[in-house]
Amino acid sequence: MFEFVKTIFKKDVNPAEVVKKSREDRFMARELINGLVSDFIELHGDRLSADDASVIGGIGRLKDQAVTVIAIDKGTDINDKLSKRNGSPQPWGYRKAQRLMKQAAKFNRPIITLINTPGAFPGMEAEAQGQGEAIAQSILESMKLTVPMIAIIYGEGGSGGALALATADQVWMFENATYSILSPEGFASILWKDAKRADEAAGIMGITPADLLEKQVIDLVIPEGRHHAKIFEGMKNKLDQEFKAMQKMSGRELVEARRARYRKF
Repeated sequence: MFEFVKTIFKKDVNPAEVVKKSREDRFMARELINGLVSDFIELHGDRLSADDASVIGGIGRLKDQAVTVIAIDKGTDINDKLSKRNGSPQPWGYRKAQRLMKQAAKFNRPIITLINTPGAFPGMEAEAQGQGEAIAQSILESMKLTVPMIAIIYGEGGSGGALALATADQVWMFENATYSILSPEGFASILWKDAKRADEAAGIMGITPADLLEKQVIDLVIPEGRHHAKIFEGMKNKLDQEFKAMQKMSGRELVEARRARYRKF
């Protein structure tokens, strides 16, 4: 049986290598969705302005219960990646996520978020349409949810663009994923005025699963491998187990525990 671990396999892991692997297309959003839930029905639009293709959201069945799934998708081929800005959502993408979070709470469905983004899209239109407010509102809605929520970072977890969907009861990371306030290139540019020192920056930022597990920023590291079906089966079992444990708590207890988790930081 597939086993989850709470410690990374290699203590001497090279952070720069983890950053490189996190940006590779090791796992795709739709592959993850189809591997974790059955009978997935995708829902579109934010009911305000538009539908962001970089955010996939809908309803599926995890074993014997209905769940809401919200995923950030970088795309597959070059045209798909361009249309989705390599997984950088616009405000209406985050507002779509908010709509689905509220719907999940209304119908008492647990929420799974799947995150792979270098960050929210920094374009002029996105800023004009309230990018910062959309991210902040997503975090606020997450803090009010009376249903369990587990966030899984399966690639890059960049800045507020990731945090908007990662303010959850539990945060899991794939073995070769990263979670950071900004990219190593951005960090190096600010600190040393030299983006070429990105590998050095990655080593001191503490952005690998091993670093973040030690600091209790995340709760679980998902080991990777070539047999994706085996990984997904293990994830399904663990998700089902954790959701059922959290569903024994009242909505108020869930909210209080989630808020306490983030206050300690």
